[in-house]
Amino acid sequence: MTDTFARTDAERERLALIGGMADSFKPLAQAVDQEGGFAFESAERLRASGYTTWAVPREYGGEGMTVYEMVLYQERIATGDPALALAIGWHVSTVAELAAKKSWDEDKLAPFLRAVAEGKLMNRAATEKGTGSPSRGGKMQTTAERRGEGYVVRGRKTFTSLAPVLDLVVVNTTLIEGDTEEAADFLIPMDTPGVSVDPVWNMMGMRGTGSHDLVLDDVVLPAEALVYRASAGKRGGQANPHLLHVPACYLGAALAAREEALAFAASYQPNSLDRPILHLPHIGTLIGEIDLELAAARHFMYSVAARWEHPVADEAGGIAELGAVKVFAVRTALSVADKALRIAGAHGLAQSHPLQRLFRDIRFGLSNPPMEDAVLRLYHQRAIQETALP
Repeated sequence: MTDTFARTDAERERLALIGGMADSFKPLAQAVDQEGGFAFESAERLRASGYTTWAVPREYGGEGMTVYEMVLYQERIATGDPALALAIGWHVSTVAELAAKKSWDEDKLAPFLRAVAEGKLMNRAATEKGTGSPSRGGKMQTTAERRGEGYVVRGRKTFTSLAPVLDLVVVNTTLIEGDTEEAADFLIPMDTPGVSVDPVWNMMGMRGTGSHDLVLDDVVLPAEALVYRASAGKRGGQANPHLLHVPACYLGAALAAREEALAFAASYQPNSLDRPILHLPHIGTLIGEIDLELAAARHFMYSVAARWEHPVADEAGGIAELGAVKVFAVRTALSVADKALRIAGAHGLAQSHPLQRLFRDIRFGLSNPPMEDAVLRLYHQRAIQETALP
C-alpha cells in the first residue's frame, strides 16, 4: 500500500531513511530465519544511522521521538525484517517509557539516557520460565541480595531480545533484604562478570530476534546499579503507549505479506490463462479484503498513537484502547497473511519463499503483550460498569 501516515516533512524525510534500510534488510532476514541466527549487519546499520538514539529526549542528546513517530518507523522497519523490528522495538520503546515515566531518580536516569544517546543498545529482562509473562504479575525468581555496600544478583531470564548485541540490560528482580522482599530493577552492563547469554532461542517464528536466555551467575553489583524499587512508589501510570511498537511490527509484516502476494499474482501465469492470476476475480476479492482490513487496522493504530502524543484524560479507557490496537492489529495481520498464502498457494509455503516466514512471524504476535484475553477482560469490566444500576 503506497499510502503513508507521515504528517510533516521531517517525518517523511526520516521515513525515507528508514525505508531505504528496511528494503535492504529483506535478503538477510530470509537467511537469518533459515539459519536461526541474528541480523548483525542490519542491527548495526540501524545503530549507525542514529535511529537507536531517537527515543532519547533532546535534553539528553537524542531526538525526542514521539509515540506516533515510533509507530511510523517501526512499521516500516518491519516491512523489511519483522524480527529485527520487534527486537529493536523493545529498545526504543523501553528507552522512551523510562524517559517519560521518570520512575528512576535523575542521577541514574540521566547517565543511562546519555549512554543510549551515544549508541548503547538496551532491553529489559523481565520474563522467566517459571513466572510466565510479566503482565500476569508473577513473582520474579531472579533475586538480588545485599552484599556489603552492593548486591548480588542470581537468576535466568528468557526472551531477552537483542541479546547478541546488547550493551545494557534492566533486570527485574525480587530484592531480598533481611525478612523483606520487594520488586526491584537493576541496570547491568552486559560485560559485567557473571553475566552471559545462553543461545537457546529456536522458535518457529521471529527466529531473528536473538531472544536468548540471560544468565546471571552471582553477579556482583555496586549500590548505584539499583535503579528502582517498588517501595519508592514511582513507577508511574499503568498506561504505556510505547507498547504500540508491537502492533506496528505486525502490521508492517502484514504489509510485507501483501507485497509478496501482489508480486506473485502479477508474475504467475499458468499456461491455462492468457494473463497473470492478478486479474482473476477470486484473486481480486482476496486483494480487496486484504486492503480493506489493513486500512482499518492502520487508521486505528495511527489515530490512537496521535492521541497519545499528549496525556490521555481517561487513562483506564486509554489502557483498554491501547490493548485493542494490538489485538486488532495481530488479528488483521493473521488474516492478511492467510489470504496472501491463499493467493500464492503452495508456492508461498516453500522454505525459500518469504511468505511462509512472514506467516510464522505474525503468528508470534499472539504471545506478545498485552495478551488478548486481558484486553477483552478490560472491555468486559467496562461494560459491567457501564450497565451497573445506580
